[in-house]
Parts: sequence; C-alpha cells; structure tokens
Amino acid sequence: MQRRHVLAGLSLPWWAFNALASDAAQALRQGGCTVLIRHAQTTPGVGDPKGFRLDMCVSQRNLNDEGRAQARRMGKWFQAQGLKPRVVKSSNWCRCKETANLAFGKHLVWPALNSIFEDRASEPQQTADLRAALRRIEAGSFEAWVTHQVNITALTGEASAMGEGLVVDASGSIIVRTTFS
Repeated sequence: MQRRHVLAGLSLPWWAFNALASDAAQALRQGGCTVLIRHAQTTPGVGDPKGFRLDMCVSQRNLNDEGRAQARRMGKWFQAQGLKPRVVKSSNWCRCKETANLAFGKHLVWPALNSIFEDRASEPQQTADLRAALRRIEAGSFEAWVTHQVNITALTGEASAMGEGLVVDASGSIIVRTTFS
C-alpha cells in the first residue's frame, strides 16, 4: 500500500475524509508501521515560553479545550476501528502526554520523541532512533507515537497539522495521513 494523501490546505468533502480514515485503519491493521501523531490543538503560539520547564506543565504551551476534544475524538476513532496500538510512546512535553492520555489512556515517555525545536543538536540521533524503532515494528502490530511537528518533519520531510496522524512505514515513508474524523 504505497499511497499518499495530503490534507493540508485542501477542502475535501466528508466522504473523502472517511476514505482517508479507512485507508489509515487498513494500514494500521496490516502493521509494521507507526502512527505519528502531532499533539492536539494548543493555546496559540510557537514553541514554548521562555524559561519553560518539562517538569512544570504550567510553564509550557498546553492543549486548549478544542485540543482536548480533538484528542478524545482520536481515541474514539481508534476504538470504533477496533485498533489498539502495541505501545503508545510520547514526547515528555505535557501537550504530547495529555494528547496520548486522552486518546489512549496511557503513554510511555520516549526521549527520541522530545521536541528538537529549541535545540537541533540532538536531531540526527533522535531521528536515527526513530528510524531504528520503525524497522523493529512487526507486521500485524503498530505503535502510536505522539510528538511535535519538527520531529515529524525531521523523520518524514513533511509537516503536519496539530492532531493530524501520519501512518509511517518501516522506511519512514508516509503511507497515509488522517485527521481521525
């Protein structure tokens, strides 16, 4: 299944979104892939406030009410499809952990998913870690990784919207994009 659907900036009818979600479900059932999820909608801004701390959510840019609803809709989509990730991994940023918890009810913090926005020095190693982990996911299972746009771009070469999911194969290529609607 080597198809790509780019949603950013397009206005599609409802049935097109349903078809994309169906493609995503089919790809995840086949496994050997991950669904990269950019954290759900946040309060306005870029990056985090100056002096933010990972151990203090109040110091970070966090999910807003729409983001929380968006994350819950993701979870409902996975449940409706009968899909359960083998593992849910998240960046240590609160917006990612909250997205994972609201969508899947759990997460494991994985430093390879931590934002590289402020410091690109770790980008080569983190991206190499993601690629190595992708190659280890077996057919018939998939993982969910909740991370940041800059990390998704580093891995795939493409940007993503908040709350968007990209099903990525073992080579790091995007199979399908979806908003889980």
